[in-house]
Amino acid sequence: MYFNKPAAAAAVAVCLAPLSASGDDPIQLNPLVVTPTLSAQTVDESLSSVTVIDREKLDREQPRALTDALRGQPGFDFISNGSFGKNTSVYTRGTGSESTVLLIDGIRIRSATSGDAPWQFIPPQLLDRVEHVRGPRSSLYGADAVGGVMQGFTPDGRDRDQHWIQGGAGSHGSHEYGAGFAGSSGGTAWSLGANHFHTDGTAIRDGGDDKGFYNTSGLGRISHTFDNGAELGLLGFRAQGHTEFDGGETDFVAQTVGANTSVPVTRNWVSRLQLTEGRNEEETLQGGSQSVFDTRTRTARLDNTIFHGSNELIIGGEFQRDEVESTTDFEEDRRDNRAAFAQYLVNLGDADIQLSSRFDSNEAFGDHVTGSIAMGQRLDNHHRIRLSYGTAFRAPTFNDLYFPGFGNPNIGPERSQTAEIGFRGQYLDGFWDVALFQKFVDNLIQVTGTGPENVDRARIQGVEVAAGTRVGPWDVRTSGTLMDPRVRSSEGGERDGNRLSRRAAASARLDVDRSFGSFSAGVSGVAVGDRYNDGDNDDRLSSFGLLNLRAGWEFARNWSARLTIDNLFDEDYATARSTCGAFSPPDCTDFDYQNAGRTAFLSVRYGNR
Repeated sequence: MYFNKPAAAAAVAVCLAPLSASGDDPIQLNPLVVTPTLSAQTVDESLSSVTVIDREKLDREQPRALTDALRGQPGFDFISNGSFGKNTSVYTRGTGSESTVLLIDGIRIRSATSGDAPWQFIPPQLLDRVEHVRGPRSSLYGADAVGGVMQGFTPDGRDRDQHWIQGGAGSHGSHEYGAGFAGSSGGTAWSLGANHFHTDGTAIRDGGDDKGFYNTSGLGRISHTFDNGAELGLLGFRAQGHTEFDGGETDFVAQTVGANTSVPVTRNWVSRLQLTEGRNEEETLQGGSQSVFDTRTRTARLDNTIFHGSNELIIGGEFQRDEVESTTDFEEDRRDNRAAFAQYLVNLGDADIQLSSRFDSNEAFGDHVTGSIAMGQRLDNHHRIRLSYGTAFRAPTFNDLYFPGFGNPNIGPERSQTAEIGFRGQYLDGFWDVALFQKFVDNLIQVTGTGPENVDRARIQGVEVAAGTRVGPWDVRTSGTLMDPRVRSSEGGERDGNRLSRRAAASARLDVDRSFGSFSAGVSGVAVGDRYNDGDNDDRLSSFGLLNLRAGWEFARNWSARLTIDNLFDEDYATARSTCGAFSPPDCTDFDYQNAGRTAFLSVRYGNR
């Protein structure tokens, strides 16, 4: 990603270092973020609603999937076709599964054919931090950032030398092992890591067989900073494995590679160039036939940051090419997008203003202009209010446009307008945050009996809350979302007033952790409301609640053991249902996608990460 003002960021990090109670592990109550503006700032300074999942939280909870760590967080929801590497769709603030951009170290990764990111294949064990920004971000990140942007960061070795090795095993024949190290010397920093997870899986339909999954992943990055302040970096990430589903199996690859350079042209002007490629490859065997969908997104991006006092101007351009190689004969297998963008950050003492705009020219669906304005006002030393308005668009996928017998070449992009007001309180031992938002989405892309069409207009409004505090050895975090995602006008009016399909209207989460010297224990409670599997709101999926337990023991210097028990009460729940439609095979039957019941996992780690 593009890190601006490194000296200022370091100063902020020192002034707002993680808080800690005597002898306890540090926690981040006001961490640094870069995804909202491409510039380093603390969460309370941000004019966006943002959630940070740090390495300490990932280590405590030991999630098997990235989405498990985010379940119940503000504005976040997801569905999956079973547990352990099964197809997953993420909904940010009620927007569709193609409307949240996923980045790994600034590199976009997704399937250009379906539009979905490979959420189920991203191993949280190799990530150092995750930032989830909610609200439109098309003016910075282009198409599809309608609901928000999620970015995972891998270790870069600059902060301190790290080394670790870990192994573990648990329910459903699961086992995992991994190792890595990171460090720096002089102006060179590096990081290298690998992880392997394997499970026999669970049945994803009533009476079905267990469906397994394995994922072997690795990362590597190296950067060098020269005496004149110029920087050159290379990075790569790859996840490769196999997953089974009802009626078939898939071999997959999710990969990102990139090179970037940063050059201080003058004292107040920094120019950055980034060349990247994101790949999503799937080879599926189903019903005796084999299908291959390999997509690549290649990007060249140049941005220039100009500092003027406490103000900051970013001007840049981007070229992006999507390519498809498939056993399916698409009418088009490549498209280019050219863009120019600008952002201006203004500091007026207790007030901040962010202005941004972007022009995209896409050879498949034309030209689009997006923009946003945000303002923040500090009320006193602890309280702040923020206001924002932004536009965004979602591009039709290759499947939407060109899939034989299904695609519609006349379909247009979705457009959205979002307004938000937020309030935050930031204190030495805690914080709270409340955000109210309303989003209108025009030309919703929906699959009808004849294929995808622009048929609906939707209104999504809601409120998000989050709070956290540290009292002695106790660390308490809570969050919740109330949302009303409704169709406001539809083809023929049949679905007017209906809730958008597969979106839960409410969710809540409570995390409580306590340390006892070398021991620690914690509990997470998550509640998710009901949802409708269909746009007609006839097919309802019930609400559910989960209770997860965890315990840790640091039994020697740099050695620790952790036990997690997820879904303690063995809740039987489903977030998605398979239903038969016009494009289903003749022998299709409806069924609920079952998730794993009670699951335990024990791991042992050596290292200082």
